This record gives sequence, structure tokens and C-alpha cells, in this order.
Amino acid sequence: MNSTGLKSRRLPGRSCAAAAISLCLCAPAATETLKAHYALSLMGIPIGSAFASGVVDPQNYRVEISMRTTGLANLVNNTRGAASASGGLTAGGPSPLSYANTTSNSDETRTVRMSLAGNAVRTVDVRPAPWDAEARVPVTESAKRHILDPVSALIMRVPPGEELTGPSACNRTIPVFDGVTRFDVELTYAGDHTAQTRGYEGPVTVCSARYTPIAGHRPDSSATRYMAHNHDISVWLAPLPDAHVVVPIHIAIGTAAGKLVIDAAEFEIEQRRADSRR
Repeated sequence: MNSTGLKSRRLPGRSCAAAAISLCLCAPAATETLKAHYALSLMGIPIGSAFASGVVDPQNYRVEISMRTTGLANLVNNTRGAASASGGLTAGGPSPLSYANTTSNSDETRTVRMSLAGNAVRTVDVRPAPWDAEARVPVTESAKRHILDPVSALIMRVPPGEELTGPSACNRTIPVFDGVTRFDVELTYAGDHTAQTRGYEGPVTVCSARYTPIAGHRPDSSATRYMAHNHDISVWLAPLPDAHVVVPIHIAIGTAAGKLVIDAAEFEIEQRRADSRR
């Protein structure tokens, strides 16, 4: 989704959206598949790409993500990563069962494996452990409860009967634990737009975001302090109507090195409705 594809306008009457949602809730259960290709850029310069694929239905989800740096970014640090998560969808949102992540750069490869139940960590294995673990804020057992892994956090449930666009899509605080650090992401409604990219043209909700470190970080980290005071973070959320969730289609983060943008160059949603005659 290029910035030239953004059309600033108010969405049509919300009563129409509410009626459409009611039809979805009464229709036979469906599975939605998502395939997306994101372009990563810093100050407008391409630095990498990411790919996401997922299967989401009203009760379950499975998502896989991969990313890699390209071009000039590889001259600094050749980075690759892959992550996956699966679990169930409840009225309150995702309830992950498993999370896995592998990242590698020029210096190190790290793997994270987590099993979860009831939005709490059952087991976590990080290899190798952070070299500076003793300097980090301890992650208590209570900090590992009522959380989401980073991949599951990208699937945001909208309460039944509420619209998939507007404040109900945004206003939430997402508690995230990635196996090492625990942090909150607070989303606040900032507006409605229509987005256009390959595979998708339709409404998106724009949210402003704030990052709050909780545990597992270094209190003396300048990067952590910068992000905690960063007011220049936004995310656009696109609806998956059958599962009644929203997912990111565009993320922009102000950094000390310039604007980092993760932008969907391709975003395809397919619906596979269950046969109501069964």
C-alpha cells in the first residue's frame, strides 16, 4: 500500500456497517486466509521485506511471518527472521497456544519457543539467553500472565456487535511478551481512511500507538527510553469481517534514524464459507 493509494475521506454511514456486521454474525462460520507482502523502508529507502500468511476463523487462528533485510541494510547487518503462532479466538481476543521465533544477523542466531494456556506462559525457552540478562528488569511470573505473543498480538478482536472500523477497532491496550521483554502497546483511535494496494481496496482505521516497557528491558537503554517517549507511531488496521478481527496493513514508527515504514505492497483476504447444508 503506497502512500499515493491513501484517499482521505470519511466512511459511509455507520448504520450500514452495523447491518453488514449483523449479517456476518448470523451467517455460517467461515475461514479467512490472509496473504500479505510488506515493504520495509527507512527515510524512504528500501531496507527489507516481510511476508505474512494466516488462517483465521471465528474460533481459531494460525499465522506465520518471515522478514529479511535487503539492499543497503545488508551492508550494516544482514538480518533474517521467522515467527509463527497459533491458538484460539475468544470473545476477549486471541488465546495463544504456541509461539516460535528465530532471528539471525551477522553476529548471532536466537530462537524463542513458548507454550501458553489461558493467555499465560507455561514454558519459555530462549537460546542463547541475552548476554546482559543480569542488567535487565526481571520478568516476574505475574508479568507472564494475561499476555499475548508478538504474532498473536497482530490479530485484534473487535467485540461482537461493534463496528470493524472506527474507535472500536483501535481503542485497546495490548500486553505483549516476546520471551525476553514484556511491554504494552496502547492504541488510540486517530481516524478513518480508505486504503488501496494490490489485493485490497477498502476501509482502514488509523490508530496512534504508544509503547510502554514493563520488564525484561535494560533501564539504561537509550533505545527503550526513546520508544517509551515516542509519540510518532501509527498503525492502520484492515478488517477481516468473518472472524470479526482487524489486522495491520501499514505501520509507521518515528526513530532516531528517521521514519521506519512497514507498508503492505500486497494484501489479499480470501473467504471460504462453510457449507450451511452440512
